[in-house]
Amino acid sequence: MADVSRLPGPNADIWDWQLEGSCRGEDPGIFFHPEGERGPARAARESAAKAICASCPVMMQCAAHALAVREPYGVWGGLSEDDRDAIYAGRRRLPEAV
Repeated sequence: MADVSRLPGPNADIWDWQLEGSCRGEDPGIFFHPEGERGPARAARESAAKAICASCPVMMQCAAHALAVREPYGVWGGLSEDDRDAIYAGRRRLPEAV
C-alpha cells in the first residue's frame, strides 16, 4: 500500500485550487510518463505538459503543492520530476512566486 502520510488531509480548502487547473480535461498521459519512456519522447511529452501549465491560473499553487508533498511523478505546475529533483538537491532555485 502506498504511503500517503506526506499528503494533506481531505479538506476541500486545501484542494479546491485543482478545480481551476488548465490540465482538467486533458489526457493525463501528457503529464505522467509511461513505463520506460526516455529521451526525445519524454522531452516532447514534458514540453507539451509544460506548455499547458504555462497559461494555467493555478500554476504556482500546483508547483508549491508538488514541492511540499515531494510529488514523485509527473509534471506539476510546470515542473517535471527532474526539475523538482534539482530543486530538492539545491541545483535549481524555486520559481519566484512559489
